[in-house]
Amino acid sequence: METRKVQVTGGSTYTVSLPKGWATDNDVSAGSIVEFHSEDDLLLLSPKSDAERVEGELDITGMDTDHELTRAVMTMYVSGFDVIVLESTRMSAGQRRIIREATQGLVGLEVIEETSERVVLQDLLDSSELSVHNAITRMRLVSLTMLEDAVEALVTNDPELAQDVKERDDDVDRLWYMVSRVFRTVLRNPTAANEIGFPRETVFDFQSSARQLERIADHATKIADLSLEIDDIPERAVDSLQALEAQASEVPEMAMDALLEEDSDRAVEMANEARGQIRAVDDEVRAVDDEIREFDPQLAQVLGLVTDSLSRTADYGGNIAESALQKAAPHP
Repeated sequence: METRKVQVTGGSTYTVSLPKGWATDNDVSAGSIVEFHSEDDLLLLSPKSDAERVEGELDITGMDTDHELTRAVMTMYVSGFDVIVLESTRMSAGQRRIIREATQGLVGLEVIEETSERVVLQDLLDSSELSVHNAITRMRLVSLTMLEDAVEALVTNDPELAQDVKERDDDVDRLWYMVSRVFRTVLRNPTAANEIGFPRETVFDFQSSARQLERIADHATKIADLSLEIDDIPERAVDSLQALEAQASEVPEMAMDALLEEDSDRAVEMANEARGQIRAVDDEVRAVDDEIREFDPQLAQVLGLVTDSLSRTADYGGNIAESALQKAAPHP
């Protein structure tokens, strides 16, 4: 760390010199324009960039599988590139199809150019138009509704509802990638945090919580898949599983309330209450596990996986509560 002494010039202007090493590394010289970003008691300085959009290029030659190409597109998107150029010596029809499908799963990304050698994607939304608050609120609604419907599909033997739950997982993933993109953008560009309207620490708390909601949606999908493996379950297990789901879901519900609460004292109270409920959920999970051990071994194994997913849901809620506590804590 280097220090500089503030000088006064002209009687009213405060000036401070820039470290020469930093200026050289960032091509700052006499006449260069720099940007100042105010963030509470911090003043961040960065060279002014002439480029309005950040462009990234990737050679996808040899990437023919869905997983490889989809992951490549998502990685470039989350990394914060506004324009993504995917190039190959010869772009196959299969590659273009996979790229288009991957693009449809990402908020704001569109195909703007397509040739035999490259596909160009562009993010058509400005950072100021992306609301991480709305995104995690939507993720909360969809993921927890998925969990409730997954258990309902299980206990009522409803394959159509189970399939609907699985399809909704794409919506949660789409929002998760968007939140991750915004998070990486505000880390790299201080101006973006001002445009979004939240401090970078808050965006970090939102991104951490969004990850937990995405995991809850994954477990809802897992329960939906498990529901397709069995037929009717004993009546005495129906009430137990539904009650466990309601109890487990209450933890992330309350934790999210705490995360979004503006009153710090109230947020701490709700977050601690959410964390305190996890032990009761664990006790209920053990009771349900003891009950289902009496069933047919194959059925008991499937239901055991279901109770494990519900237990993890409460744990993920506890993680959200931790983020809420960090957000509500006094800042040094």
